[in-house]
Amino acid sequence: MRIVIYSMLVLLIAIQYPLWLGKGGWLKVYEMEKQVELQEAKNSLLALRNAKLAGDVKDLKDGTRAIEERARVEHGLIKEGEFFVQILPADKAPAAQATKQ
Repeated sequence: MRIVIYSMLVLLIAIQYPLWLGKGGWLKVYEMEKQVELQEAKNSLLALRNAKLAGDVKDLKDGTRAIEERARVEHGLIKEGEFFVQILPADKAPAAQATKQ
């Protein structure tokens, strides 16, 4: 009788192994769910970035405001009839005058 009970116990453990540790077991499913969550978070960040870039492209194609803004910020350009005034901080102004004297 003991042999039957022990053999049934061994068979039960052998059947449970693939369920817990096998190729499609609970542990693999848990790990894959975590990977899916991380990838979904990355995808949502990339979707936001893509939407922003698509807006920039649309604005550059349709309007002149974005082109003008980029020219001013990135290249320091000014319109005809405008004046460019640069104000230096107070702590740097005396140092520039001291080197000239």
